Amino acid sequence: MKKVERINIIMRYINNRAHFTISEIMREFNISRSTAIRDIREIEAMGMPLVAEVGRDGGYFVMNNSVLPTVRFTDNEIKALFIAFMATRNQQLPYLKSRQSLAEKLLGLISKNQQDDLVLLNQILLFEGTNPHNPDLLDLSDLPHPMLEQLIQIIIMDSYLLVSVEEGREIKSYPIYLLHLYREKSYWQIEGFDLKEEKRRIIPVDNLTDVKPYPEKKRISKKKIVEQLSKQEEAINLVLELGPKAIAQFKKYHPLKISISYTNPYQTTAVLKAFINVHHSEELAEITNWLLFLGGDIKVREVPNEVLEGLQERIVVLGNK
Repeated sequence: MKKVERINIIMRYINNRAHFTISEIMREFNISRSTAIRDIREIEAMGMPLVAEVGRDGGYFVMNNSVLPTVRFTDNEIKALFIAFMATRNQQLPYLKSRQSLAEKLLGLISKNQQDDLVLLNQILLFEGTNPHNPDLLDLSDLPHPMLEQLIQIIIMDSYLLVSVEEGREIKSYPIYLLHLYREKSYWQIEGFDLKEEKRRIIPVDNLTDVKPYPEKKRISKKKIVEQLSKQEEAINLVLELGPKAIAQFKKYHPLKISISYTNPYQTTAVLKAFINVHHSEELAEITNWLLFLGGDIKVREVPNEVLEGLQERIVVLGNK
């Protein structure tokens, strides 16, 4: 471990402890006594208010109300942070203003040579959404939906929500237990358990008009939610094995409620499990067309007869064209 990295880690280590000794630092970081003492003295010189205790046990403690001093970054760490910023441009991620201030602080912490390296990277590297005609280190203009940050603040405190959603010209409210908040195909989605209808529900964040905690007296226990979800998992009637070509097609397009599980570390094979409502004609037609879109690189383990019949009809029609 390089000295700069070790000192950064030691600072975090001692800042989280009321008391520490040189011996503890030696054991924790596998360094000699003289190295531990030099590191502690350098940390003191950087501004961390350490107070030495006299006596047989001795040791140090950090003064109350102290603030962790500025963390040092290696050249590679700076490049990693900057490339992460570049890769997330125009992705409609939350906390845009905070990312802007982080970028400004990063540039203010580094040397002129390091800044020159980032300017060069900014000119060479292109990610999706990057404007090559207007390279700017601080160009983070991808505003997310205004409800996203409010939603995140609420779900950190409580997973039981009452969400109001614009559907056509109507505003509908759904009591849900939040399972996941995820981003797919450039859209943020809420996956929740509908507490009234007792089923999974996918809600686009773009359609939200209001979010607030759901009253406690109307809530279903988490245990019951898990039980209901387990029962619904047993209703799965479509099971496919996907090869690499089918996975590539899946990534291009798939219905929002369908996901896959990779079956090897290289993500070249996967299993798809889903419930298809065969009594819903529009859903049945959509799934039939989508299965044809996946192509021939699939193995069918289980499929409803209605879907199979629809596939056969489509193949006959395509064959006659």
